[in-house]
Amino acid sequence: MIWVASRYAGRSVRRNARRTVLAIVGIAVGCVLALLMESLNRGRGELFARVGATSGVGHLRIVPAGWPVRRDPGLRLADANAALAAARARRDVLRAAPRTRADVLLAVGTHVVPIEMVGVDPEIEPHLFRYVRRVEQGRYLNAGESNTLVLGRTIAERLSITVDDEVVATAVDPHGDIQSALFRVVGIVSTGSEDADATVCQVPQADVERLSGSAGTGEVSLVLADYRQADVVRAALAARIASGDRVMTMTELAPEIEGHFRQDAASARFVSLVILLIVVLGVASAQLAAVLERRREFAVLSALGMSAAGMVKLVVQEAVILGTAAGLLALTVGVPMVWRLARTGLDFRRYVGSAYAFQGVLFDPVILGDFGFWIVPYVFIVAMGATIVASLYPAWYAARTDPAVALRVAQ
Repeated sequence: MIWVASRYAGRSVRRNARRTVLAIVGIAVGCVLALLMESLNRGRGELFARVGATSGVGHLRIVPAGWPVRRDPGLRLADANAALAAARARRDVLRAAPRTRADVLLAVGTHVVPIEMVGVDPEIEPHLFRYVRRVEQGRYLNAGESNTLVLGRTIAERLSITVDDEVVATAVDPHGDIQSALFRVVGIVSTGSEDADATVCQVPQADVERLSGSAGTGEVSLVLADYRQADVVRAALAARIASGDRVMTMTELAPEIEGHFRQDAASARFVSLVILLIVVLGVASAQLAAVLERRREFAVLSALGMSAAGMVKLVVQEAVILGTAAGLLALTVGVPMVWRLARTGLDFRRYVGSAYAFQGVLFDPVILGDFGFWIVPYVFIVAMGATIVASLYPAWYAARTDPAVALRVAQ
């Protein structure tokens, strides 16, 4: 019976070839558009995670007790060595870097700039913090040196200083006493964004400990091989670090970035839904027209004993045939387009310049799409789902056909 119904559905689809082709093309176009939007969404998710992590935030960060609430740069880890050893022992952690922060005033003559000074390990830091790879003048910090400083261009311009100039840094120690130190500028970083350049002030870690009067490491930042494993790595590290220290995710560290990403993704998915809704309405219109043309035929089937459920199955089978053909066509057209999108991306440099910053995070203006095996099930789910949903009303209409009325009208 199923085979007979399937043959009948196939013959019905072939009966009006022009309408069938147009319906298949319409569904395929909608699938391709939805596929491109999904590819960009997935690529954008990876982009947000990557740029957020390499903009100083990290995929994960081990912080001292009390830091999640107070965000006080004067807090220190209970056992930084244990935290670093636990992080570096994991293969899914690409890099782990210690940092120590302090709120300072940089002064040159009458120019004063308040800034968060970051003490770093010069050998590791450029692997985690991509801003400092863009040294425009001078060089980056060297391991073993002291009282040297790398600044962002925005800060250097506010202080009217350049490479080899000296700047006084002033901080308040835990006892309330004022401490000062003289630093020589060895490099000026220029990221292309004034906001990002205003956040760069790095010195060797030991210098910050001396200046702040608080010894020890303030945090350990981690970049993972796969950002989607953040919760797994977090749970494993939490069991191995000192009591009181805590592992935080990027979502907890920079919720504004996560919120921006979710808002962006929701907007893109809304556009995809609008596209699919238009496709569904178009397919429903074509299916309904086909049912109306075959009203006499459905009346005869009903008179011969076909149940309402049988007619619904018949129309849905036709939709499945259309969806399968549209899915294959969408894969044929869409896969090369998504592959190219994953290689070259969408370039927004014409509109936002070489880079743009949000909440101090520097974003790449070229957004690459995502390409993977997820494309095949995604296309068929969208194609089949759209056509089956679109066929429900025509199927319901066909099931309600009154044989007597339909045959009388047809005469």
